[in-house]
Amino acid sequence: MKQGLGTQLRHLIELLDGAVAASYEEAGIDYRPRYTPVMRALAEGTPRSVGQIAEAAGITQPAATQTVALMQKEDLVTTMPSPADARQKLVRLSARGQALLPRLQQCWAATSAAAASLDADLPYPLSTTLAQAIDALRQQSFGARIRAARVRLSPVPPLHDHQEKS
Repeated sequence: MKQGLGTQLRHLIELLDGAVAASYEEAGIDYRPRYTPVMRALAEGTPRSVGQIAEAAGITQPAATQTVALMQKEDLVTTMPSPADARQKLVRLSARGQALLPRLQQCWAATSAAAASLDADLPYPLSTTLAQAIDALRQQSFGARIRAARVRLSPVPPLHDHQEKS
């Protein structure tokens, strides 16, 4: 039986994230792969709001908020009130996060080389295919595609609230 797209993607993420997590462990770094987009967004040293981190990292604001909270518990980042608006928090790398950055950058370079190696082994580079898939889903969401497919495939019109349901 052919696996569905979601199952394949979850399995791919498990394979990739598992290997990346193991590489951090092998390097003697206590670090989770999910922190990387935030670390990269903060690596230049400029404090940023969670919204700015999310935008720079290419992740959602809720994901950035959750990740920053986890990283704060592990003393990788610190927060401070924004001088422009005290209601807004700015995030920056802690001393521990800054000290870890050079070792992480070495790991990221190795991960990038491994990703290039994977791309070279495939008929179509995975990184390019993923970027194209993301762009296509920005044009038409997967939810919209499901709804359109349901209409095309369904011989029975969907029930609406004003119709009697049996």
